[in-house]
Amino acid sequence: MDSVFYIVIAAMALIVVLLRFKVMMGISILCGGLFIWLFESRSFPDLWEAAIQAAKIQRNWDLIFCLYFVMCLEVELRTSGSLSGLVKTFRNIFSSNKVTLAVMPAFLGLLPSMGGARFSAPIVEEASQGIVVNAEQKSVINLWFRHIFEFSNPLMPGMILACGIANVTIQDLIIQVGWVTILCFVLGWILLVQPLKIVDKEKATNTTNDRDIDWKSLFLAFGPIIASFLLIVSFGISAAISMGLVVVGFIPIFYAFGRKIPIKNVFLESLDVKLLVNVVLILYFIQLLTITGILDEIVNAFNSSFLPQEVIVAALAFIFGLMTGQSQGYIAVVIPIVALMSPGNILLVATAMVFGLAGQMMTPVHLCILVTVEYFKANMWNVIGRCGFISLVMLICYSAWTYFRYYLF
Repeated sequence: MDSVFYIVIAAMALIVVLLRFKVMMGISILCGGLFIWLFESRSFPDLWEAAIQAAKIQRNWDLIFCLYFVMCLEVELRTSGSLSGLVKTFRNIFSSNKVTLAVMPAFLGLLPSMGGARFSAPIVEEASQGIVVNAEQKSVINLWFRHIFEFSNPLMPGMILACGIANVTIQDLIIQVGWVTILCFVLGWILLVQPLKIVDKEKATNTTNDRDIDWKSLFLAFGPIIASFLLIVSFGISAAISMGLVVVGFIPIFYAFGRKIPIKNVFLESLDVKLLVNVVLILYFIQLLTITGILDEIVNAFNSSFLPQEVIVAALAFIFGLMTGQSQGYIAVVIPIVALMSPGNILLVATAMVFGLAGQMMTPVHLCILVTVEYFKANMWNVIGRCGFISLVMLICYSAWTYFRYYLF
């Protein structure tokens, strides 16, 4: 095995050990980055340069402020009663909170937002009433269903980036890999939601045949999402500015609907310093991976091997999914390789996206895992283990289907 892989494995092991000893996540991940720096660079100017580069990247600031405003919006929806009204309405429509547990994170996942799992988490918490479900189970449900549209939503930044680099159309890519969205929903329902036991039918199901719809709560819950979507997609406004405008703009609307909210608390309660520090340190870690050149070393190691193209692409996507925790991260590294290895090969692009997401769902660097675990106060490694299991099942199903379709028939 090339020495670069020993370094990466050792760095990941260090992160695991530190997290086991309850060291703050951001610090643990930073230590892993410094470990890589120690073996790959040992140049102190590189440490400073990584910080400068991370601070200059616009999307990093966009991410931080977007996450803050997402938390502000969650406080608005929760304190105004809109979240509870939304869950009640969905229970009336679907008759069971189990459906709401799966549908709501999936629906909110249609709106691209890094760390957006923080927005769907309170809804999962609300919908879990009357059901035996622990913090880890709620975390995995929130994480899994939120990401099922990565393969079929044409507005996902990762999909747009992949198609642009590989020179394939979004329509063709969705036709190729969109079925994985259905697969992920079915797996999530069978493995995560269906086994849950209802212990309080009054809270978890609609036992009164009440089909009333709380239109005010529906509007106040979905209005900000739709407004953010339009600002980001139709007008090209950054996610952070869009979310800020929505948070401020909907304050008078809440009051107009008779839903008073504590304005001061909206902005102060959302200032989760620990979470924001963790995010900043993770972004610095990602920049350290770039500045030390270890990402390039991994790519070169695979390119010099005699493995089949499909295996190389799958392995690279999975590794960079683990290391970056971002779809844009593994796509930015792996898809250019695909474009050089086999121009226009949509199967390789699809394989990179599926295996990359699997890696992304199994790493503490993934921002959605961070914010979800923080919200539910769940055990990080239990959550990652559960996500890893269902991701493995997804990979087996995808690989088996691809093998039978392309190599046996």
